[in-house]
Amino acid sequence: MLGEVKQMTTEEREETEQENNLSPLVNGTQELAALHARIAPHFRRAEVRERARRFLEGLLGRVERKNGWQLAEELGESGPQGVQRLLNAADWDEEAVRDELRGYVMEYLEEEHGVLVIDETGFVKKGKKSVGVARQ
Repeated sequence: MLGEVKQMTTEEREETEQENNLSPLVNGTQELAALHARIAPHFRRAEVRERARRFLEGLLGRVERKNGWQLAEELGESGPQGVQRLLNAADWDEEAVRDELRGYVMEYLEEEHGVLVIDETGFVKKGKKSVGVARQ
């Protein structure tokens, strides 16, 4: 009947809340797959394409610091060499990937007077031996 209100049990409410909380993750995974499909043709070898996909997942993951060692751990690798090789020696068309990423961002964020601000704040330096901590 119209106007009839269905009472949800606590279990049903918790299940609905959990589904709502997971929805962005599912969509995020789908969006990442779509983005990777766009840039994948610009990586010449299958191994490099796969590492690029996993690298993107690592960048979007919950890793506190996004350095070579931390990303390698997140990707299940024994050291940062693979991640570093992807960025400095693998055979891929950087300009084409940049252009694809720019197109992707423009599709979702384009506004007549829009501005995109990217802030790389890094992490707080602590201690006496960390690089950049000493008085300049």
